[in-house]
Parts: sequence; C-alpha cells; structure tokens
Amino acid sequence: MPAKPTRRKPYELFYWPGIPGRGEYVRLALEEAGAPYVDVVREREGGMDEMLALMEGEGTKHPAFAPPFLRDGRVVIGQVAAILFYLGPRLRLAPKSESAALWTHQIELTISDFAAEAHDVHHPVGVGLYYEDQKKEAARRAEEFRGARMPKFLDWFEAVLEANGASEAKPHLVGRSLTYADLSLFHTVDGLLYAFPKATARLLRKRPLVAALHAATRERPRIAAYLKSERRQPFNESGIFRHYRELDR
Repeated sequence: MPAKPTRRKPYELFYWPGIPGRGEYVRLALEEAGAPYVDVVREREGGMDEMLALMEGEGTKHPAFAPPFLRDGRVVIGQVAAILFYLGPRLRLAPKSESAALWTHQIELTISDFAAEAHDVHHPVGVGLYYEDQKKEAARRAEEFRGARMPKFLDWFEAVLEANGASEAKPHLVGRSLTYADLSLFHTVDGLLYAFPKATARLLRKRPLVAALHAATRERPRIAAYLKSERRQPFNESGIFRHYRELDR
C-alpha cells in the first residue's frame, strides 16, 4: 500500500479500470511521493457512476472532458499535464523557481504529445474503430512512427538531459533531483518497450541518457515496490501502448 498519509484527506484519482493508460502518469507521481490517494473507480463501490457524474458536470463547475482527473477537496483538475503541474509542488516533484517549473510543464506536454502519437499508431483512422478495421493504415503509421517520430522525440529528450548536465548515474530532465517529468518519461519509455520492443531497444542503444533515466527510475524504492504490487496494472491491448507484432520491426 502507499506510504502512511502525510495529510488527512487522500487525493482522489478518477480513471478507467483495467488499463494503466494516462492515469498511470498521475499514479507514479503519487506513489513516488508516498501520498495518500484513492483510485476511485477501482477501489470505491459506485466509483464508475461517480466518475461519469462528475464528467457530466454533477458536483463540479469545471467538468473534465475525459479521465484522468484528480479531485482534491473542492478542486477538480483534468488533463495529465495540468494535474501534474498542480501536484508537482505539493508532492515535491517540481522545481521551485517559476521558470524551471514552466520548463518542467513544457517537457510534460511534449511527453503527452509523444504518448498520443504512440496511441495513434494503432488507431490512425479513428478511436471509435477497432484496430482490425484500420490495420493497413496502422502499418503505414507504424513505419513512420518507428522511423521518424520515435527518433525525433527520443533525440529531443536525450538533448534535454545532456543540456541539464545529466549523467547515467544521475539522469534528470530538470535540475538535480527527480521531477514528475522524469517519472512520465519513464512510463512512456516503458510503454514503448511493451508496444515496440524491437524498435525501442534499438533506438535506446543510441540514447544512453534516456535509457539510464528509465533504468534508474525503475529502481527507486517506492517505484520498485509499486511496480511489484497489485496496484500496478499491466500493459494490454486496450490501452495507449499496445503490442501488435506486425507493427514492430
């Protein structure tokens, strides 16, 4: 279970059950900080109905378009990057200066773009269609993603790490300590290793700092414990990162 609460009321995370998905970016930050939280739909009876009601505007003036969203008392925040921008200073996972905090947020938004492109490989025509209905288009999209988009994103993160003075022993995107952006890049790389194991392994060999960040984050005590726990949901073919053998080269 998460570490002992340091606040009286836990955060409430709303996300679809059965997949790590975008909710995992928020879970990793909460787990690393040892913050008390409730994964509402998974843990609370009637949690799905509660989530859908909030999305329809019942009980909040600012309903989220889609999960994940976080409730902290009367505050409800949707969108991964916005949630983490809110949680970062509260969980001590964001730098204190305004410029560095905004830079961390910018990196997180880029990670969100990267994850969205990974998703769109297997749903290039429409999210409402099954993968089987768009396999030909997915094959073309996968070729472009593996050959151009993945290298471009990974090169950028490698350059950010290098510019920050990161080393394979201390690989951080911003400053000298862990931020939520590091956790998010870890999860994205983890997802890519599941979805495109051949292509990702090949690309990481030439991006040692990104590879080091992924490896080091996995070994952090709270993250390592979380990854071994039942709270960590495995990747599967219903989430953002899906493995179809024919899409990996």
